[in-house]
Amino acid sequence: MSEDATGHRPQATPVDSTFDGWDKLDWQERRERRFQRWLGAPRVEFQSEAAREAYRERVQLFIDVICLRKPARVPVNTLCGYFVGKHSGLSKKEFMYDYEKAAAAVKKFHDDFQPDYQVGAVAPARVFELLGLNLVQWPGGALSDDTPWQYVESEYMAEDEYDALIGDPETFFRRTLLPRFGSAFGSLAGLSPFTDMMEATTMLFSLLPFADPAVVEGAQKLTQAAQECLSWLMTTGAAGTDAAARLGIPRAMGGFGKAPYDILADTLRGTKGIMIDRFRRPEKILEASERLVPVVTEWGVRQASRSDAPLITFVLHKGADSFMSDADFKNFYWPTLKAVMKGLIAEGIVPFMFAEGAYNKRLEVIADDDLPTGSVVWLFDQTDMFAAKRALSGRAAIAGNVPTALLALATPAEVEKYVTGLLEGCAKDGGVLLQNGAVLDDAKAENLTAMIQTVRNWKG
Repeated sequence: MSEDATGHRPQATPVDSTFDGWDKLDWQERRERRFQRWLGAPRVEFQSEAAREAYRERVQLFIDVICLRKPARVPVNTLCGYFVGKHSGLSKKEFMYDYEKAAAAVKKFHDDFQPDYQVGAVAPARVFELLGLNLVQWPGGALSDDTPWQYVESEYMAEDEYDALIGDPETFFRRTLLPRFGSAFGSLAGLSPFTDMMEATTMLFSLLPFADPAVVEGAQKLTQAAQECLSWLMTTGAAGTDAAARLGIPRAMGGFGKAPYDILADTLRGTKGIMIDRFRRPEKILEASERLVPVVTEWGVRQASRSDAPLITFVLHKGADSFMSDADFKNFYWPTLKAVMKGLIAEGIVPFMFAEGAYNKRLEVIADDDLPTGSVVWLFDQTDMFAAKRALSGRAAIAGNVPTALLALATPAEVEKYVTGLLEGCAKDGGVLLQNGAVLDDAKAENLTAMIQTVRNWKG
């Protein structure tokens, strides 16, 4: 197997067994298979022919944007967090703890705003409690009832543990990292590597840790957490099913990915740790990031294979202008992220790159001609959309970037003016999805309506 662009010898990417003859297709043919499944909505029982037609229209709009064609109209999406619950009068705690109320809030949001693509609930707080999770704090836990959840950065991976991660990421996560992430994972550290079970006789001894009372108790906690998560998914997911079946509003996202560097910088080493490592052990950052490329790629393929929607969302953090120099972005961040994107594109998957913060200094780099034309969507937050359009025109679709502050504090007339300016400057030749540029926790309902209706009424 040849080396990829990072110099890493990747593992074989799994073939999507849901499609016949997959190994004989090129990336565009694979993507077209996924597009057709998305359009066909095999798991949706539409309540009317009108809902079916609305669903197909909305999916086709997004496909046209991805492929850099001019759609019948510009699609408009709403990137929402706690605002979905707030719109129904729920506190942030209620939105995370009361699944029935959260589902009703999602349904009301779809009814009231009619976005082109679905929104969902935030996260199930009781699952965090059952896991004894240290990675986040949430309303109703350590935070007040109306404070949004917060990530808790720490050096969950020590500076001398890079080699363990590089050597075997799965075992390092199971035996070392997960017990640090949450108390319910503690028993996993005592399990023997599953690769010990390579002979019938040795398998007998490898099974013994599963009889350890601590392991049994830990497994019960994880089972409880899994059952709670399933309850949340079934309850809130029903609101998404209703949106598709009754209103013709499709899901747009098939799962999530993460930049290999962000895995290190967000979760494992933290902001302070990774900044020190860039000076003290840069070669370990590069080696670990390269080792994570096939891990993230395979994760994305598995998620897309379970979903009708072919987009995998990457929420990009430490690559923003304010976090590193251009030279460090080109050295540490972009090569392995691009390798993951190429791996997903080869499988017919569309990377949806949410560039949080500002990417004004990154535009030349991300307009990389090593990525196939019309294979990626870039969602911008604080990036100059007109500069992004110039840099990526004919290369990749763009989305964004109505400011959350505008939706929270301005008037509908001011929202209309801003959105019209975006459309006039960026959307006339297609390849544009309009939406707010960051996750929306607070807004005026009339401003969100103004954003959506301005797009719908635009005749560009």
